Amino acid sequence: MVQALSKTKTITFEEFTQWKPEDERYELHDGVIIEMSQPLGGHEGVKGFLTTELAFEYRRLNLPYFIPNQALVKPLNSESGYLPDVLLLNRPNLVNEPLWKKESTVTQGTSIPLVIEVVSTNWRVDYLTKVKDYEEIGIPEYWIADYLALGGRRFIGIPKQPTIFIHELIDGEYQINQFRGDDRIVSPTFPELSLTANQIFQAGS
Repeated sequence: MVQALSKTKTITFEEFTQWKPEDERYELHDGVIIEMSQPLGGHEGVKGFLTTELAFEYRRLNLPYFIPNQALVKPLNSESGYLPDVLLLNRPNLVNEPLWKKESTVTQGTSIPLVIEVVSTNWRVDYLTKVKDYEEIGIPEYWIADYLALGGRRFIGIPKQPTIFIHELIDGEYQINQFRGDDRIVSPTFPELSLTANQIFQAGS
């Protein structure tokens, strides 16, 4: 669940970063401050599992990546700022990020090889809003990990099934592949990654 804290007055992204408490989870959606509620244990299980697996893979490949804890992603030309569940950053490109040093915020797709959202009750934001914004930023790879099958039926079918969606940016547009059950995850960023959808879902059980 999310709770809007500013319903009558919108603020700028700069005002948001100046206000945002360090150790609390907030996002900015079109100028409205959104408090992110305490996640479920399963949500954190999936998030932790994916963070560990990706960290192992980029270290194995000796890639200059890291996964921050509280960094924000700012969409282009908007007063929004997102706090992804898993944000993979390309360290060498951070010198080109104007908001990185003072606000730990990235705005360029070249800084973000991969981003993951683990779906909670605000599933429309992950399936609709963030797909559009991450595509516009130019993030090469975006995962939606819907381990509880909370998304709309038009996305995960009838009956609803836990699903991993991987969006790959091709010619400026996301192409989407879905993975369920024992399907092996196919990641453009990490083609040798050895994971099935069920392994990810089991981390949330």
